[in-house]
Amino acid sequence: MDDRAAAARARDILNAYAQRYWRYPNRDNVLGPSRLFYSTYIESLWTCNYVAAATLLRTSDELDDATARGVNQVAEEAATLIGEYDEGFSNRQTWNNAALAAVAVWFEDEELAQRVIEGDTGLIAHLLRGYGRDGMWYEGENYHLFALRGMLTGAGWARLAGVDFTADQRLAERLHAALRAPTLTALPDFTYPARKDSRFGVSLAQPAYLELWEIGLARLEQPHDLLPWLSALYTQAEPPTLQLLESYLHDAPGSREPFPVSRSRLSWWSLLEMVPELPAAEESWSPQSVLLEGQGLAVLRRDGRYVSLECGPYGGGHGHPDRLQLTLHADGVYWLPDPGTGSYVAHDLFWYRSTLAHNAPRLNGESQAPGNASCECFDDRGDWVWVCGRFDPVRRMVTAGPQYIVDVTLLGAKEETVLELPWHLAGRGGVDTKGRWVDDELPDEFVTRVQRFIPDVPGAVVLSHAQQQAQFTAHLFFEGDLLQAEGPGLPEQHDRALFYVVRVRGRNARIVSVIETHKDAPVIRAVRIRGDTVEVETTSGVERHRLGTAEWVIEPEGDASITLRGQREATLPFSPLLEIDAPTPVAAPAFRVSSPPRLDGSLEGFDVSEPLELGLEDQYRRSEDAYPGPEDLSAVAHAAWDESALYVAVEVTKPDVVLRPSGAAPLKLDNEPDDIHSDGLQVYIAPASGPAGQDGVAPIGYLIVPNDDGHTVRASPTSDSRDHTATDPAQVRGAWRRTDTGYCVTVAIPWPPGAYPHAGGRVRFDLIVNEMLPGRLRRVGQLVWSGGGGWVWLRGDRQDPGRFGVVELVG
Repeated sequence: MDDRAAAARARDILNAYAQRYWRYPNRDNVLGPSRLFYSTYIESLWTCNYVAAATLLRTSDELDDATARGVNQVAEEAATLIGEYDEGFSNRQTWNNAALAAVAVWFEDEELAQRVIEGDTGLIAHLLRGYGRDGMWYEGENYHLFALRGMLTGAGWARLAGVDFTADQRLAERLHAALRAPTLTALPDFTYPARKDSRFGVSLAQPAYLELWEIGLARLEQPHDLLPWLSALYTQAEPPTLQLLESYLHDAPGSREPFPVSRSRLSWWSLLEMVPELPAAEESWSPQSVLLEGQGLAVLRRDGRYVSLECGPYGGGHGHPDRLQLTLHADGVYWLPDPGTGSYVAHDLFWYRSTLAHNAPRLNGESQAPGNASCECFDDRGDWVWVCGRFDPVRRMVTAGPQYIVDVTLLGAKEETVLELPWHLAGRGGVDTKGRWVDDELPDEFVTRVQRFIPDVPGAVVLSHAQQQAQFTAHLFFEGDLLQAEGPGLPEQHDRALFYVVRVRGRNARIVSVIETHKDAPVIRAVRIRGDTVEVETTSGVERHRLGTAEWVIEPEGDASITLRGQREATLPFSPLLEIDAPTPVAAPAFRVSSPPRLDGSLEGFDVSEPLELGLEDQYRRSEDAYPGPEDLSAVAHAAWDESALYVAVEVTKPDVVLRPSGAAPLKLDNEPDDIHSDGLQVYIAPASGPAGQDGVAPIGYLIVPNDDGHTVRASPTSDSRDHTATDPAQVRGAWRRTDTGYCVTVAIPWPPGAYPHAGGRVRFDLIVNEMLPGRLRRVGQLVWSGGGGWVWLRGDRQDPGRFGVVELVG
């Protein structure tokens, strides 16, 4: 570093930040404590760069004492804010660890370095647990790439602290696997699949991602399997369009126009670490079929065609209800896409986080409940590859061959069930089978123009779509209905899009589809179903597919049969042999009433002898400040019941009542309904048994806020119960009034399905009181009846049913 003018300018920037840093309050943040930004992880990103600049100056003897004092003060405060907010195994915590490792190196703080590198949620734990055996981060590709950049940044600081990840074989192998994983799932157009909460259509040739493989190659001494991939990105990928997000997060050059990628457009980080000249790849990039066991993602490839099936874990807070999602990219067209997630502040976020928005099965008209699917079989025999996934009570088997794909979805339920399988197809087209359309229903706030197809004769229904001179054809066999409807298109595309839904009923049902994509003449002439055999007649003859429980047999006409098996061992979820001090759910009584309480904001009609109390520190979820105490925030609730409803009265102690007007302008905050940022309640009810309620019935929840222009209240379903058919906010009745110490709300909530009220019965229940203060945009905290404490950030209007308490129905 011989440029003294550049060093002087760097000192000026560091000093300017040191002077201004304290002017920004740690207040009203989105996601964790922060001064400069709205979230802790962004403060961590900035801290990494700030300390890196200071370290470069110090190493080159260009750091004066005054600048060093300013850096010391900023680094110490930033570390205090970042260090108190441990997000466990969130992708953001990787960046928090990286920033704290940088501060540890700066201050030569061995204790801090050991904690953030080797601690329970430190960098090494993130590398070995956050990234599965297949190398993919548990939250999917979008967050994998973000966390991987933080991991490489943190590993660089760890090396300066004396811990070299590449010198440890176990860590080096997992780091290599993490670098390789996105190459295994990449789509043929060099974008990553928008699985879970991912942005749609994002190129892997963006500078921020290219740097990962450049630096990974340099640190791991050029692993040869990454060279063909990196070479393909530079020479074959379409020029990416950079987003502002990439510019300020990753130092990527800002550009609204696509531009060819090159090593010269990478950031200062790459300049310091990447090899001077990229070695020539000995072979071209040629991805193969693969099962990523940790993700439960099976990718079936052949000649530029990409088929995948989701049959793994849900994926944490960024997971989608899309188990057994089928994805298809072929002939240059993304025929069956995974839409990922649109804007976190747009209402259609709820659409993209629903099962109906995916090519995945749903039951009884509701989105899948969070849960893990499993891969039962995966076998690759060259020309033919198959996968069988299960998400009880549904199995989906997909077999891909040289010319077509066979997809079989099987329902095996204990009782009469409605199975629906959506098809979101690219391009334009329709049903080739002769018949007519009649109006029908598909209840969903985002769906319009629903019609049902009535074929002229029974048999297969053929769908055909075309795009970019390519054609998609699906031969569908089912005993039920085919619906056609309109819903939101792909994220960032404002046009409505046509999609289809196959609907069948029964305890045992089957949907069979044979899919062909082509640019020339089709090869399939006819498809027939004979029992458990699918016959596909092609221009080359008849191929019979015999379906078994754990095998798939292909019998080509005049040729030897091919048997696909590859049965996988079931992976049981972790269960400790001994759980010490298992938490006992909090409990309280609800007293039977012969007539409903008045519900006028008073306690008239309620038995107040045994209240539900909320006023302890470990019942408070905080933001920037700790629990203020029961004089400033506490609540006492009373419960009553009859056969029609649960009645709840909540007296809140709070000196300043801050209510959000019903007609206020939208806040447009990430993942958060506006009404949580007001004094008010969140109420949850569920049947007493089962993790999701009795017989699998999910809990219902309501967000209840007093209206500031009178004594009425407004209710809306919480986002984790929006798809529940029983959540009807119009059925929630109640009122509120101000009191000498705060306010009182009384409401009646109808019983959810599966809850059968009777004396001696029990229901699972929780109550949350949100706290808002004057002058804030976001709530400051919340009291939770079931307890638990912690942080209020990221909670939204959701509550884990596993934390619910119990209300005992007293006769």
